[in-house]
Amino acid sequence: MTLAVRVIPCLDVDGGRVVKGVNFRDLRDAGDPVEMAGVYDAEGADELTFLDITASSGDRETTYEMVRRTAEQVFIPLTVGGGVRTVADVDRLLRAGADKVGVNTAAIARPELIREIAERFGRQVLVLSVDARRSGARPAADGAEGADGTEGAATPSGFEVTTHGGRRGTGIDAVEWARRAAELGAGEILLNSMDADGTKDGYDTEMIAAVREHVTIPVVASGGAGRLEDFPPAVDAGADAVLAASVFHFGDLRIGEVKETLRASGRAVRGARAARP
Repeated sequence: MTLAVRVIPCLDVDGGRVVKGVNFRDLRDAGDPVEMAGVYDAEGADELTFLDITASSGDRETTYEMVRRTAEQVFIPLTVGGGVRTVADVDRLLRAGADKVGVNTAAIARPELIREIAERFGRQVLVLSVDARRSGARPAADGAEGADGTEGAATPSGFEVTTHGGRRGTGIDAVEWARRAAELGAGEILLNSMDADGTKDGYDTEMIAAVREHVTIPVVASGGAGRLEDFPPAVDAGADAVLAASVFHFGDLRIGEVKETLRASGRAVRGARAARP
């Protein structure tokens, strides 16, 4: 049975507001997250993803309140990530109304956290967020240079896991990390190309295909969507879902248009509701 491709708006949240930039820099305000969530729900989004991109301790209660308000208004799955460091953090987000929780830096520091979360709540709750860029194994002309102006450590796959919005390399091979995380209990991989993030130049289909070859759990493609024709190649490369942010936030594209494009390319999608005027 062919599963329907999911279309997921991503809301990067800073201090209770949705923001968006290029490579996580030059951020600009895009609106109230709860209001935007309601619009996307009405337009037929299959899921929503909230990423708290600052995740400072002082802002955590703001995040919980935002999740609670959103969960009261929308009826589609909600993934929340950013600053999740412990099993207790996951528990609080689920109690606030999240359906899935994303982990990133804390899992890199201590991979066993993946197993602990999966054993406590079930692997369907756990989304591993992988912020990856092309590594020093690739020539700079092929896009290897990272957001901090460095090529990063060479890795076997040519893709390196990063932290701090893509500005710090870890030397960890992104494909191997995705494979290991799946073995530890991750239920889904949110694969974000830091080179492509916010550029609107298209998804990194080579990265998607490389991860798809080594994991059987769902892969969500993120980073680079700019045109309707960018979405089918990501699915062809192996993505089970396509995630985008600024093109939805600023009205460049609508959820229904993306679904119709995927449908026309022969991919199964869930029906889209009429967009709000």
